[in-house]
Amino acid sequence: MSARSKARKRALDILFQADVRGDELPSTLAAEAKRAANEPAREASWLYAREIVDGVIDNRDAIDEQITTFAKDWSLARMPAVDRAVLRIGVWEILYNDEVPAAVAIDEAVELAKEFSTDDSGSFVHGVLGRIARSS
Repeated sequence: MSARSKARKRALDILFQADVRGDELPSTLAAEAKRAANEPAREASWLYAREIVDGVIDNRDAIDEQITTFAKDWSLARMPAVDRAVLRIGVWEILYNDEVPAAVAIDEAVELAKEFSTDDSGSFVHGVLGRIARSS
């Protein structure tokens, strides 16, 4: 697994944890940063994970608006927490990270959804992110 794939998983863990616990995302990120300081071997994945989570924090309203607009008949509250987190990562990569091609961002998000969410989540995430990528 590439360092970026590991970073996406780590970012997913942070976003999911904050969502499920109802904690503020910056607080969850700070706690993870403290833990990461003691894991120098995982520094490469931590740096990109932090970039993702910081990007989601900085652009959350716009990201959530994109998800709500393109997730036909699904509100954010109705989505499984894992799907919300995966979509936020994917939208951030598509719209705010020029280093990652949209197709890669979509494929990575779909793989996370398939691994950690429901049987239907992969196709749901693919559809939403595909529509967002085509509109941008």
